[in-house]
Amino acid sequence: MNVINIVAISLTILVWFHPMMGLLTFRKVIGITLFLELFYLIGSYLLDWPFPTPYVLIQLFVVTVWGVVLGIVFSRIWPLPSHKGLERIFRTFLVVIPALGLGMGLQVLLQGAQATQAIYLIFALSAWLGSGHFVRGAAENYG
Repeated sequence: MNVINIVAISLTILVWFHPMMGLLTFRKVIGITLFLELFYLIGSYLLDWPFPTPYVLIQLFVVTVWGVVLGIVFSRIWPLPSHKGLERIFRTFLVVIPALGLGMGLQVLLQGAQATQAIYLIFALSAWLGSGHFVRGAAENYG
């Protein structure tokens, strides 16, 4: 069994059974991953991108899980404010900019110098979407 398969299985178990996560998180991860897989499949036919192999699809799942988990941890530390304003914009920059850097490291780790997918953007998008998990008005219910 490949190392990335073991990581993918362990991340699935983490997202499914961890108390801070659960079914909502798992559905979010699956939804983002399916959108990305469709995006790369359509791009392979219309734009002549390389066809995504099962290994690449597992990489997309792993990157999405790690991004959503980072967003949820960030959301637990700094919950999303219930009102719109400057704080939401500042909070978005504080989660996305470091996520881009971490995503670049993940891209080099997973795909090396010859990357075929924008892993760093996928990681940042997943972190941003996962960071809306806890809202400040409802944060008192979780802990």
